[in-house]
Amino acid sequence: MHATTAIVTGRPAKARVRGGMTKKRPVDWLLLALVVIGALLVIAPFYLVLVNSFKSPVDYATSGPLAFPETLDFGGIIKFWERVNFPEKVWNSIFISGIVAVLAVVISMLNAFAIGIGRVRGRSWIVLLFLLANLLPQEALLYPLYYMFKSVGLYDNVWSVIIVFTVIQAAFGTYLLSSVYGTFPKEVLEAASLDGANRWQILWRVVFPISCPTLSVLLIFFFIWTWNEFLIPLTFLASNANQTVPVAISVLQGDRLMDVTTTSASALLGIIPTLIFFLIFQRTLTRGITAGAVK
Repeated sequence: MHATTAIVTGRPAKARVRGGMTKKRPVDWLLLALVVIGALLVIAPFYLVLVNSFKSPVDYATSGPLAFPETLDFGGIIKFWERVNFPEKVWNSIFISGIVAVLAVVISMLNAFAIGIGRVRGRSWIVLLFLLANLLPQEALLYPLYYMFKSVGLYDNVWSVIIVFTVIQAAFGTYLLSSVYGTFPKEVLEAASLDGANRWQILWRVVFPISCPTLSVLLIFFFIWTWNEFLIPLTFLASNANQTVPVAISVLQGDRLMDVTTTSASALLGIIPTLIFFLIFQRTLTRGITAGAVK
């Protein structure tokens, strides 16, 4: 059969193995090896954190960082949990990240609807300004924002961080959604207008349902990005009761001497909430990313 195919097509037929699968070439094995090495490099830090979180200081000093713990020891986790009041820090992070994600998505959608579909004047320059806002380093914002929040009485208040991150994330969301809404099918919008829908109804009954997958992806990314932010919460949340999880971990490590096992436990507890959030919304994220692949 292979010989006949080669004669008819004039090209050598690919060697096949049992089951109809093509035989792997050396390049395929090389790419597979590189993927495995890359995966190991990504997994290695998580392995070290997980293994050392359940070791006692004596076990760590005896067996080193790579070995499995001889017995499960929860002393590091308990020590960190009690020192920083971890449930309070988790709630602060969830509250800030959740409010920022929702507000940033709503503002991004409204801005992008006006720019991408409303066709305001100077659309290209407005989108460029939103892009430049994302390129501005956070360090350049610290002093003016510190002075402003001190003046209005929002320093050491979670709403100061919420306002800053809502603006930052909404700038990126507006830039992204403006490009998406700029290619929105005009036929759909014209059909809605002929049916008597006004701008507000077109937004919430036509544009919003169609763009829900993209908005859900933005919501997930905004939540995770805000959760992992460190510099601005460290600057504007001075009191212990308002601190987020990343700030609590860093402040505790700098304020008191902690052993490696407690440090690993703090990193593990900081990862778990975002991991749970990602697993809950994994299917939503997958559907949102692949929504544009099929028309």
